[in-house]
Amino acid sequence: MGTGEIDRLVDARTRELSALSSHLQNLAEKEKSELARTLHDELGGLLTAAKMDLSWLQSRLENPAHQERLAQLGSVLDEAMSLKRRVVEELRPSLLDHFGLATALRAYVEAAAGKAGIQTHITLPDESETIPKGIAITLFRIVQEGLSNIIRHANAGQVTLELGADSNGYALTLTDDGHGFDLNSTQGHWRHGIMGMQHRVRALGGRFVLESTPGHGTTLTAALPRA
Repeated sequence: MGTGEIDRLVDARTRELSALSSHLQNLAEKEKSELARTLHDELGGLLTAAKMDLSWLQSRLENPAHQERLAQLGSVLDEAMSLKRRVVEELRPSLLDHFGLATALRAYVEAAAGKAGIQTHITLPDESETIPKGIAITLFRIVQEGLSNIIRHANAGQVTLELGADSNGYALTLTDDGHGFDLNSTQGHWRHGIMGMQHRVRALGGRFVLESTPGHGTTLTAALPRA
């Protein structure tokens, strides 16, 4: 087998793997969306019914011991409803579907970074900018993955998120002032998510760049053409 034939075979297998990866990612997003809908509708309905039954019991039982136990049950149900909302939002952010990428990104980054004690600087396009669903979910997942790594590993005090849109496409930059890492190290804490983010971007014809130096933070850039 000649060198040219080997190269063609490698290219063909690479394209097949890329197509399979895209299919699996799209399938995962579909399954997440369906699971989120099921949890919201069915589990949400069951928890609401349980709260209504609890209220009915509380209005009819006067024994202080019973009232105390019912109050404890109410607290548990409230925690379950809160957990359900968090899981649903992680699976499929409702703001992304109903209000668009800019609103969803701002809410997510401010909430997640705020909980971790990280200051945020956010620049986003006007909310009237309509971003196609496939591009929007790709950019949102990249920010999710990137910010999650920053919170877990970077020891950052500030995070800057910038998303720009023009006639050519969309450019997203996520920067932190944490301790950074060696991109050549196989132990880099970003490594497990890098390939997934790269593929998401390249599958849409875009460009993904990750820059980091120990002691000087990390910058993630994703550029996507308009669909």
